[in-house]
Amino acid sequence: MTTAKDLFTLAMEPRPEGAVGQGDLSLSLAGAELIDLLSTRAIALDGDLIVPGAQHVPDDRLLGAAASALLRQPPYEPLEDWLWRRGRDLAAAYQAAFEEDGLLTRARRGRLPFGAERMELVDTPDRLRARSRWEEDEPVLAALAAAVGIRRGPAEAEAEEKAQAEAETAPGGGAVTTVVAAVNDAVLELEAVRQRRSIENAAFANVWRVP
Repeated sequence: MTTAKDLFTLAMEPRPEGAVGQGDLSLSLAGAELIDLLSTRAIALDGDLIVPGAQHVPDDRLLGAAASALLRQPPYEPLEDWLWRRGRDLAAAYQAAFEEDGLLTRARRGRLPFGAERMELVDTPDRLRARSRWEEDEPVLAALAAAVGIRRGPAEAEAEEKAQAEAETAPGGGAVTTVVAAVNDAVLELEAVRQRRSIENAAFANVWRVP
């Protein structure tokens, strides 16, 4: 399992605060893929530019797709651009892969055959591994999860600060921190877009209500 798959597993776990937003999750998954590629030295960061390293195909097909999507000729792609390009509908791609691999199944709410469906994780060693990383407060996974609103343990602000600080000592150090920070910025930007559209839609609806 990759960090990205562990993150998706956490996002699919039932929790009181409800489901994680698909757009937020897609951006964070794109960041997780970069961190996985950094750990294998398949890429490096030059400032905010993603510089490809040795060209090899990762064993994981989703991570392989990410590696294949890298721009390998200068000018290299800025980190922010990658998150938005690779992150487009990425959560849906992970869901499809999990279903295909038997890690995720569809369950029906209630007893009626036409009731609403929900997705449920299958109990597998991969799920247990992701849960173990989470319960151990593994810093990189905790930081990426916090970016999409998945938190546990200490107060939210303290947990995020701890994860950010510990991520600096993880393999890739400052580059990992740069990726996590970019994911946070992208998620905040997406939320700003949502709020702006909500205000615009409300204003448009009010125009039609005026007698």
